[in-house]
Amino acid sequence: MGSIAAKDVAALRKQTGAGMMDAKKALEESDGDVDAAKLWLRERGLAQAGKRAGRAAEEGAVDVMVDGGLGALAELTCETDFVAKGSDFADLLDEIVHAVAERGDADIEAQPLRDSTAGEVVKEAAGRLGENIGLGRVVRYTSDDGLIDSYKHIQNDRGTIGVLVELGGVDPSDGKAREVAHDIALHIASAAPAYLTRDEVPESVVAAERDVFENLSRNEGKPERALPKIVDGRMNGWFKERVLLDQGFVKEPKRSVGSLLEDLGGDAHIRRFARVKIGEE
Repeated sequence: MGSIAAKDVAALRKQTGAGMMDAKKALEESDGDVDAAKLWLRERGLAQAGKRAGRAAEEGAVDVMVDGGLGALAELTCETDFVAKGSDFADLLDEIVHAVAERGDADIEAQPLRDSTAGEVVKEAAGRLGENIGLGRVVRYTSDDGLIDSYKHIQNDRGTIGVLVELGGVDPSDGKAREVAHDIALHIASAAPAYLTRDEVPESVVAAERDVFENLSRNEGKPERALPKIVDGRMNGWFKERVLLDQGFVKEPKRSVGSLLEDLGGDAHIRRFARVKIGEE
């Protein structure tokens, strides 16, 4: 193929953390195929494994609320943090998260809001504030017997990360259980797990990662007979980075998140979680 464009090299560097010449070489070896170039870099230990590319950075804010067995999370996007931390924007986001809590997370744009719908109110706000404002992701949890908690990370006077988590097998009124639930919500905000358990990781993803680690180990000159054990060890580390129960707890890294639940009794478990960060898919 022709010469590699500098902007393509820069984009690949941003997505993988690779050096400029390595990114250029990867694109050349892959005929400009970005996904193939990422794989080429990983198999040679030249990329940060699992680095999130995310979407192009957007501004906006996230809000969360919990009321007993009900939890809601809503995201509202815009173009600048100036608008995102303004009172008009914050008030609208507050109304939206309450609408999600009261009426559900399906077809949020059609949900009643003020004397219109959420979609129309957002369009009106976009015209008034002079920015492209949009409804983002919404999540709603309800539970009859579980414990729902939340966490909101605030930066530059607006919520930038929102988390909902539900525990089962605990007494929702127990103070210790509520403390653990909140610690787990805080951890999720910081560590960004992709899965709850190892069993949730698709077999195709596990197989692809094993192939990457096998090729990486072989390229490093590791002996063939040792490859299975080496790959198992690297996969174990991969799981510990991405699986919530396996991750080291952010406040006590030597202790896994799963071990926190042991303090609450044998029935305690995490049923589900959601994490939304402004600027990430």
